[in-house]
Amino acid sequence: MKSIYKYSLQLFMGLLMIGIISCKRNDGFSTSPISTDKTKPGVVTNIKVDNFNGGAYITYDLPNSENLLYVLAKYSIRDKVGRETKSSYYKDTVVVNGFAESKDYQVTLYAVSKAEIMSDPVTVTVHPQTPVYRLVRPSAAISPDFSGVNIKALNPLKKDIGVIVTAFNDVTKAMEVEEQYFTKSDTIDFSVRGFKSTARDFGVYITDEWGNISDTLKANLTPLYEELLDKSQFATYTLPSDAPLYENGSSGWTVNKLWDDKLTDPGWHTDSNVQPPFVCTFSVGKTYKLSRFMMWGRRGFEYGHGNPRDFSIWGTNKTLPADALLPVNSAVGTVVGDWTNMGNFHWPPPPSGLPSTAVNQSDRDFFNQGAGFNVPFDAPSVKYLRINVGRTWEGGTLAHIIEVSFYGKPE
Repeated sequence: MKSIYKYSLQLFMGLLMIGIISCKRNDGFSTSPISTDKTKPGVVTNIKVDNFNGGAYITYDLPNSENLLYVLAKYSIRDKVGRETKSSYYKDTVVVNGFAESKDYQVTLYAVSKAEIMSDPVTVTVHPQTPVYRLVRPSAAISPDFSGVNIKALNPLKKDIGVIVTAFNDVTKAMEVEEQYFTKSDTIDFSVRGFKSTARDFGVYITDEWGNISDTLKANLTPLYEELLDKSQFATYTLPSDAPLYENGSSGWTVNKLWDDKLTDPGWHTDSNVQPPFVCTFSVGKTYKLSRFMMWGRRGFEYGHGNPRDFSIWGTNKTLPADALLPVNSAVGTVVGDWTNMGNFHWPPPPSGLPSTAVNQSDRDFFNQGAGFNVPFDAPSVKYLRINVGRTWEGGTLAHIIEVSFYGKPE
């Protein structure tokens, strides 16, 4: 999943740099005079303020001047951090944003002519509502997870924020940034892994695109133990309701290719005329409390053909479990015969936002890194698993997966 976070970080920082560049370049307004008329423009009048979270809309009446180019707002969002925002003469509103607190701030407005002559200043007071990063911070929670910690928070306004996770580094003997997770989702739920199962100091703080930073939520936690399941102990456990294999398995596209540690063809592949759900079944050798898993789709068919789009994992700890017809869709925790739905999963969409039928090379590269998924913490311990593909990216009558890797705690 770090590839997702990395892409989110790149996107967020890209937007941040665009904002910085636009500020330095005056939002597209030329810094060279485009008029020789040195007449000082009049001031804006009839000013009104409409505050919002972290900012304010300031409306006004423009001075009567044919030489007017824009209105300039100068203000500080926190100590020693000033900003400028411009609004063309076609508009009667300027937006000031990025304030660190909900308190009074002074904004100075200037009408600016085409010759870059500024009017006399007019000062207005704004009082932004609570900035979004401060709204999110009280909801943040951190708890132990397998090989790391899990972070949850709520972002009800769905604004761009960053969730920064720190941890004590045994080498530097200091708190170091371990993850930077940028999102505008309303519900935040992710894990940071790669730690031993020993007590360690962790921290979480919230930031925004203007560099405002919340206080830090601190906790001393012990990550839960997990290990990569030993694939040498996996074994096919064919059931009557499993999807028939492509060419009856004679072409090498069989269930056991899911754990051969190869990310190239062949993998598991159903027949080409099967209706969903597309199901395969196997044993993991012994009982595990699963924590997460990685899945790799078929290269060359990124976001297409029979690669999974929506799927579920079913499991049981019973000895020689009986067959059961699994539904295409069901709630997590649903029990059908010996089998329990351990989680419903959705393959991450193309990061570019393009349709799955028109992905670019970056999307394909992202797809081919594989996708990681967390198993719900309250899922039962299991010895047998069924992968249940409800919908593929093409939505057709076949499915295929190249490789899977499961993690968990043996019991």
